Formats: sequence, structure tokens, C-alpha cells
Amino acid sequence: MIAGYGPYVDAIADLVEGKELIVTGMKGEVERCRWALSRAVRGDVVSLVSSGDAGVYGMAGLAIELAVKDGLDVDIETIPGVTAVLAAAAELGAPLMNDFAVISLSDLLTPLETVMMRVDAAGRGDFVTAIYNPMSSRRRGQFPEAIRILRQYRQPETPCGIVTAAGTPASSRVFTRLYDVEHHDITMRSIVVVGNSGTEIVGGRMVTLRGYRL
Repeated sequence: MIAGYGPYVDAIADLVEGKELIVTGMKGEVERCRWALSRAVRGDVVSLVSSGDAGVYGMAGLAIELAVKDGLDVDIETIPGVTAVLAAAAELGAPLMNDFAVISLSDLLTPLETVMMRVDAAGRGDFVTAIYNPMSSRRRGQFPEAIRILRQYRQPETPCGIVTAAGTPASSRVFTRLYDVEHHDITMRSIVVVGNSGTEIVGGRMVTLRGYRL
């Protein structure tokens, strides 16, 4: 049996043909996990699918939390996927070659004040900063605010990369600079990678230099 968010299940349609499906919409994560766990308790083998990596903004943590909370005796195996930031980084070049931070701008489950505190900490720490969920039709202000914060610590010419639908046939990428990054087309499917003080465009690719003597 396969359980997942509708678009994620659609993306693997060729792999799930003929299987029983549990599909819920956005904000249906708890319901979906509980259904999957209830079937697993009955002895069914259930695959709970996520976009990117099940353990990085995915469903693994919620499944474990609910199993313990509900007192369920069920085996849970977390199978790692290609984390979205790594897929995006590969399309940009090698921007994660030194310490980096990954921050989601969604405030559905995390208070906005906490989100922006983390952005500020990443800026002060000179981390390459990868931004998940930068914009949606409802949330238009978080991304410009995050960029405003990062501009306090980075030069205007700092390289940035925008990858939308990373790892899919519809993937697109844009190279830009910190002074102009918010003026590009950015959606919920985009990951924005803001370089640090050691990030450069090298041979047409975004690379964070490690400091090797060449």
C-alpha cells in the first residue's frame, strides 16, 4: 500500500500502478500518517512517500512521533531519498562545499519569528543558506524579509542560485546575485541557495571554495 500527498503519488505513478493508495491533500499529514500506521499494525506493508527525503521536512518524524503517542507496535524503516537541497546544488554546481544551513520559510508549523531568527543566525555565521518554501500564493513577504536580513551580512554581488522542480524533467535553474535575487520567478517548488563569503561563479557554475592551495 502507498500513502502520500497527491502530487507526490502522481510523480511515481509508474511505480504504484495496481497498488492500494491512500492520498490526502495539503495539511492532511497527520491523517495520512495515522491511516498508514493503522494499516501497518494490521500487518500490511505500507510505503509512506515524501518529496525529497523522508527525514528532511518529510514524513518520517511525524510517523515515529504518532506511533509512540498512539502506543502502536509497528516497525518503521526510514529510507533516505535525495534531499531537495542536494538535488538543487548539483544543478547549480557545488555551492555546498563548506558549512551550510537549510531553512524553510513556511510558518505553518514554525513561528515566523523563529524562522527569521534562524535566517539571521545563518547570515551572521556566514553559512551558505539554502531556502526551502520561499514563496506561495499566500506568503509573499517572508522571502524578501529573509533576503533583507542576509544582505546585512553578505555583499550585494554574492552569487545565488534558484532551482525550481529540482530533479524532475521540468527542472529549471537561474544564476543571479543577492542584490537581485527576489526579482526572479520563485515558487513553492523553488529552492534558493545564497552563497557565503567564499562562493564564486566558476566556469559558469556556483561553487563555494574550500580554500585549497592550487
